[in-house]
Amino acid sequence: MQRVVSAGMQRRALPQIVDAASLALATADTPAGGATTSPAATVLYEDRSIALDRVGRDSTKAGDALWVRTRDLPRVNGFELKPQGACRADLCIPIPKHMVRGDYVNLTAFARKAGQPVVAEPGARVWSFGDMQALGGGLANSRVAPEFTVPDRLGRPVHLASFRGKKVLVVTWASW
Repeated sequence: MQRVVSAGMQRRALPQIVDAASLALATADTPAGGATTSPAATVLYEDRSIALDRVGRDSTKAGDALWVRTRDLPRVNGFELKPQGACRADLCIPIPKHMVRGDYVNLTAFARKAGQPVVAEPGARVWSFGDMQALGGGLANSRVAPEFTVPDRLGRPVHLASFRGKKVLVVTWASW
């Protein structure tokens, strides 16, 4: 078996990845766009295991490429393919045309474009994706700042909640 590991991806042990391969189901089908399918795959992401019943074959023969159906993308990583790219909430990452083929998108190439670490065990049909830097921590996931109140220049209290639904730039400064 060929194992492909990207830099920085060491959070899951290979035995766990191989054990998760038993969750995958195998089917054969020919999707729109001319890609032929191969046995299913299992994706490990955010401490979840997602079994995919169909994946596309990579015609470029890159050993670790995982082509998933565009309709499976939200279930895998929360992104949805739109004309402007792969989007999750208000974050959109442009997707080059070579990463999309018919109803399939190259999830491995997308992860690399987004700076996401990848561990692939193609022989076992298992791919593990690390944290995506573009999503950041909890604040970036919800895009909602915690409530706070500060005085304006005249000393009147200003509540962040009064700006709900509007984009707000908060500038802070400390003398220390």
